[in-house]
Amino acid sequence: MKNANLEKIELLLLDVDGVLTDGKVILDADGREMKVFHVLDGAGIKYWRRVGKEVAIISGRQSQAVLHRADELGISIVKQSAKEKLPVYQSILSDLNLTDEQVAVMGDDLTDLPLLRRCGFSIAPANAVEEVRKMVDLITNATGGNGAVREAVEYILKNTGLWKSILMRYNGTE
Repeated sequence: MKNANLEKIELLLLDVDGVLTDGKVILDADGREMKVFHVLDGAGIKYWRRVGKEVAIISGRQSQAVLHRADELGISIVKQSAKEKLPVYQSILSDLNLTDEQVAVMGDDLTDLPLLRRCGFSIAPANAVEEVRKMVDLITNATGGNGAVREAVEYILKNTGLWKSILMRYNGTE
């Protein structure tokens, strides 16, 4: 585990299967893929963006459902079919002019390890594989696709004092 400075985090980088979803792939009779996303995670992403932070998605798979959900949430950085995620991660950081310490990564499987090792703050949902859970800074109580992203966002925002601005908006004191 790293000694992360959460106040430096500007980008939340998310895996899809097992993080934004429960990891199950549903195919209809025509082979079209469907995914189930949790509204709590969507709200968490909106809160993250509301405080001026960026979100990106890197997935090893290709899915129209991911593009649709990302569009709904205002996520413009979506990289799919990334068999090797590290070069994609490095490209995103270069494009955004960010350093590793400014990035929080949430992943659940071995393919996410290179990113989780490099980033400033590493996160895994409760259902992540053991090798990932052993090395991350935060393991959420929620599993992937069941509010884990929301939990991670709240953790960072509460520990940086930014959660208050979200609460003020909904308490009518903004």
